[in-house]
Amino acid sequence: MILLTNDDGIYSPGIHTLAQTLSQKYEVVVVAPDRERSAISHAITMHKPLRVNKLHNEEPYKSYYVNGTPADCVKLSIEVLLKNKPDFIISGINRGANLGTDIIYSGTVSAAIESYLYGIPALAVSIEEYDNLKYDFTSSFISEFLSQIIFENDKHINFLLNINIPGDGDAKYIKGVRITKLGLVKYENSFDERTDPRGKKYYWLLGKKLDMTNIEGTDVNSIENDYISVTPLHVDLTDYGAVNNLESLLDKTDINKFFSK
Repeated sequence: MILLTNDDGIYSPGIHTLAQTLSQKYEVVVVAPDRERSAISHAITMHKPLRVNKLHNEEPYKSYYVNGTPADCVKLSIEVLLKNKPDFIISGINRGANLGTDIIYSGTVSAAIESYLYGIPALAVSIEEYDNLKYDFTSSFISEFLSQIIFENDKHINFLLNINIPGDGDAKYIKGVRITKLGLVKYENSFDERTDPRGKKYYWLLGKKLDMTNIEGTDVNSIENDYISVTPLHVDLTDYGAVNNLESLLDKTDINKFFSK
């Protein structure tokens, strides 16, 4: 069984196009936020009740919506809603790319990470553009990717993949697939100061993406050159080089005498 979630919300056409395509081969369940939760990262809900409702659609798959985050949706699905643990979880199809360091902020990628933490293999899937997207090709590609790359091999191996589709998802502009590493995405951030009707100030974050040259082999470079990027991720943030350096520095000091009784 495949669980689908996203951060664009239950009414996003991307998740339902993907669900319709995958349900032709697999059992599919959709559990998504009740509204858009983009850029919410890996937040979970702890200070208010979570509520789950069934979407009464006529599709050949069940759909539920949650008044929480993408990570909440994964947690609730595994712990409460589903009778059996899903074999696979897909987050998407997302409007807008999730490339490079942007994945830190991404609710789409964070939902896939939550799956990975449960020991369930996961994909995060995004299309580069935001408007007038074509979801059919991406849905078909993911279906073939699952059947040829994943399920024909050992699906019990836990992995986390971030997949980005270039352009608006139109197949005729896509050259192929590349396995990539994370690139670098930078913004020129500014806060626009405004005044509400009561005369109080508030601020609206505006971010302008800077033109950057990413080296070949990165996800950013792949998308810029019209290739699908497939980036394997993991959640170990330990800087192992720094561990060794700090241990060496610690050995040269007498700081541990501070703890002597």
